[in-house]
Amino acid sequence: MTSDRYYLGVDGGGTKCRARLRAADGTLLGEGLGGPANIRLGLDRAWASIMEAIQAALAQAGLDAAAFPRLHVGLGLAGIVTAADSVRTRAAAPRFASVSAETDAHAACLGAFSGRDGAILIAGTGSAGYALINGQGHAVGGWGFEVSDEGSGASIGREAIRVALRAHDSLAPETGLTRQIRQRLGGSPAAIVAWVNDAGPADYGRLAPDVLAHAAKGDVVACTIIAKAAKELETYIRHLHALGAPHLCLMGGLSAPLTPWLSPWARSLLADPEGDALEGALLMARLNIPSPIAKSALP
Repeated sequence: MTSDRYYLGVDGGGTKCRARLRAADGTLLGEGLGGPANIRLGLDRAWASIMEAIQAALAQAGLDAAAFPRLHVGLGLAGIVTAADSVRTRAAAPRFASVSAETDAHAACLGAFSGRDGAILIAGTGSAGYALINGQGHAVGGWGFEVSDEGSGASIGREAIRVALRAHDSLAPETGLTRQIRQRLGGSPAAIVAWVNDAGPADYGRLAPDVLAHAAKGDVVACTIIAKAAKELETYIRHLHALGAPHLCLMGGLSAPLTPWLSPWARSLLADPEGDALEGALLMARLNIPSPIAKSALP
């Protein structure tokens, strides 16, 4: 198989990274999977995972490291926050034809709107927004469970625990949800406090399905919590739209269950993504060098 150039996109997060290889004409040649690629884990570890995914994608196409000089790579990686992060990530790369490196949110937004203006809002264990307007990225929220992540699964779980304890003290209504939350966490306030001492965002997030299930049955406490989470997401949506994003893709594990709780105006701004973060990373790889494909990718 011969080609003047190849394009490869990488979507790297805290648990795994994926790679997708395409020929210059867009033909899919291979995909690969690697380990964690958040650069906060260390560049050596991140690049080991990235190379694992890249080599697997190349192998599917019958290629190996000899293709590196013709390989244009786009990296969308968790942990990239500043321009300096991008520079040092690219500096650690093998001798590819070219390397672009941006945050994973940037790649996801590029993929969702095929390079056009738009925004994404991630609602999973955590929450974060990102808008791409006239080629400029705008990150909103996502500063961590302790101080941010409104409307996320972790914040829903934390609110459920808080209200369950208030119900125990007769400061809030006692419902099926408040009883279930206390039972799940040991039954007593002392047991709950002990659980909280070692709990992280993912642990809180695992309580969100309970809240959603009770809300579907009309539990007043659960409905209040979910309605509040939806309003918090609407704050992000309103701001991202005001930045200039005509439409927005709601992503993450809570996107589907929370969408019906959004106001009609917010739902009217939602759109289905046109592509995934890997396609966004591939677009980064194409835009890194002059080419007819790159020029036609943008409006």
